[in-house]
Amino acid sequence: LAPSPAGRRKIVLSSAIAETSVTLDGIRQVVDGGLARISLYDPRSGMTRLETVKVSQAGAEQRAGRAGRTEPGVAWRLWPEGQHRALAERPSPEIETADLAPLALDMALWGTEDPASLRLPDQPPATAFLAARHLLVDLGALDQAGRITPHGRRMARIGLHPRLAHMTLAAAAHGEGSLAAAIAALLGERDLMAAGLRDADLRSRVELLAAGGRDPAIRRVREAARRIERQVGADPTPLLPARTGAVLALAYPDRIALRRSEGNGRFLLSGGQGAYLGPSDPLAAETMLAVADLDGQKPDARIWLAAPLDRSELEERLGDRIVEDDQVAFDRKTGAVVARRRRRLGALVLADAPLSDPPPGAMLQAMIGAIRALGADALPWTKAAEQLRARIIFLARLDGPDAGWPALEDQALLDGLEDWLAPHLAGIRSLAQLQELDLFSIFEGQLSWARRQDLNARAPTHFDAPSGSRVPIDYSGDAPVLAVRLQELFGLKQHPSVADGKVPLLLSLLSPANRPIQLTRDLPGFWSGSYKAVRADMRGRYPKHPWPEEPAEAVATARAKARGA
Repeated sequence: LAPSPAGRRKIVLSSAIAETSVTLDGIRQVVDGGLARISLYDPRSGMTRLETVKVSQAGAEQRAGRAGRTEPGVAWRLWPEGQHRALAERPSPEIETADLAPLALDMALWGTEDPASLRLPDQPPATAFLAARHLLVDLGALDQAGRITPHGRRMARIGLHPRLAHMTLAAAAHGEGSLAAAIAALLGERDLMAAGLRDADLRSRVELLAAGGRDPAIRRVREAARRIERQVGADPTPLLPARTGAVLALAYPDRIALRRSEGNGRFLLSGGQGAYLGPSDPLAAETMLAVADLDGQKPDARIWLAAPLDRSELEERLGDRIVEDDQVAFDRKTGAVVARRRRRLGALVLADAPLSDPPPGAMLQAMIGAIRALGADALPWTKAAEQLRARIIFLARLDGPDAGWPALEDQALLDGLEDWLAPHLAGIRSLAQLQELDLFSIFEGQLSWARRQDLNARAPTHFDAPSGSRVPIDYSGDAPVLAVRLQELFGLKQHPSVADGKVPLLLSLLSPANRPIQLTRDLPGFWSGSYKAVRADMRGRYPKHPWPEEPAEAVATARAKARGA
């Protein structure tokens, strides 16, 4: 700030201080990079992060005004004139990017719930203001109706951020008011640690305060801590750095960090966000932390200040926030329904153990949900069950939706699992056990005796060929198909059909090697027509099999010619 010595030139490297009312003598030139570093509060994570943005036109004008305050000067802007006109006219109001918890607490103290009732230059964002009120309810400053509580009134009188005010009051009630005041003062002042010695452990800063000394920065923080002590009405007590995490957790219950299984300084916060420490930081190996400061970046925020927290301290300070719930869910890895009892603090799973006696209803619903998610292929299909289903679907389509046949298409089966399958799932917890069910019997059980007789008569499982073979009928397609060797139909003068003769079978005529050689819905027409061409082609390929000139008059056979024939 001092003027330049005679004959010397002063260079000032400055950030936002250049936009204050401070006037520096002798500044003749300003070089503006066109960027601004602003603090943005994210109401979803409850964190503030620094973000680099382009300067506004008003900000650039204010920066340029630093030159020539006391003598002629010039400003050099490191961006094109055309780009300057595209900049925002002025920076966003702070109320749009700030943590609104202090404002929400003040408004509750005044008896005002709706910020729209205040004549503010800019209204706060609705989402951010709602998040601030939720935080105050969480800290006990507001009741569920949004009215300020006696605890909230005491918080408002202290003059700290609501998180820190709650921490100091709650800690004072447990005889740790001095430690809480020290932590609050540390968080409100410049870091006491020298740049080369900084790590994330807040305990080391508490140790500096506890040790005393004449360093002006330490004295300043200690004086701030004493003022907070007096405001809270706490009796001075020795500072115990080991209790730093337990006290800090009162202010930041949503920032309890549990080390992930992969380690390497990676943590999950109780609020649901990821966080990390540098691998060389002493706190990186800790199991649990109470986090005071982090940058809010995604997906993982950098932890700047924290303190270790053990399980007993967590139970002591945040035990009322820990919930115990039973989870019954299907595990795709094991293919089974798993029941576990978990103790959770927000997104953190503190304990996880098998549930010895899970509710049968929950197990059943989890199994049904798994089958529905995996699709109809997960059901225990057999050839018999697939054929039965296809026959029923065939008649249901033929007779129409009002005929009363059960709906067995894939989607209908999945939609109705609770009705037709649930009664058979008692004790079944895995896909392996599911495969033991007799799906044929389950489907058949949906049919009355009369329905079964009708099904067998109109949609038989097999066709009795003239050769004596019982050939299965395939109902899985749009039309029933009979795949049969041609020689087994010799002598048959009428085309085979089902459904009381209403639906002709689609004949897939096979060679002696069971390869398709002709499709037909008119067997008599085939005998009198294209059979001659088939006979001419097949006689040379399969000379050991009969190829009579009059197939409609020949004797059907499932065998080759006898030797010498």
